[in-house]
Amino acid sequence: MSKGLLHHIEIYVSDLQRTVDFWGWFLGELGYTPFQKWDSGQSWKLGDTYMVFVQAEDRFLDVPYHRRRVGLNHLAFHASSRQHVDEMTATLREKGMNILYPEKHPFAGGEQYYAVFFEDPDRIKVELVAPAE
Repeated sequence: MSKGLLHHIEIYVSDLQRTVDFWGWFLGELGYTPFQKWDSGQSWKLGDTYMVFVQAEDRFLDVPYHRRRVGLNHLAFHASSRQHVDEMTATLREKGMNILYPEKHPFAGGEQYYAVFFEDPDRIKVELVAPAE
């Protein structure tokens, strides 16, 4: 293993099935494969890195996630190309997902930054960014 590479990310969610439906599709499109599954969670793996989603206990669901609070702001993933960003954007729209910054899309990150920004079912911001051309 290479020192410093990300090993895994674990995110607690409000509705595991809704999260699995969304992230299973999205991560599959990026080359991740199912890794682990148990009653209260599921994970996907790509290389040596994996992402874990766990159902939050009811007693912790009273305060919803917000990216502007202390903690995770967003997750950003590499796309293979600008065309990949465009294809994924179309599919996200078909699935009714909230595309962020639509008035600036696909340059919401700047003129040289081609990406789609959107929210997962818990409103965690996700970004898919094309390589620089």
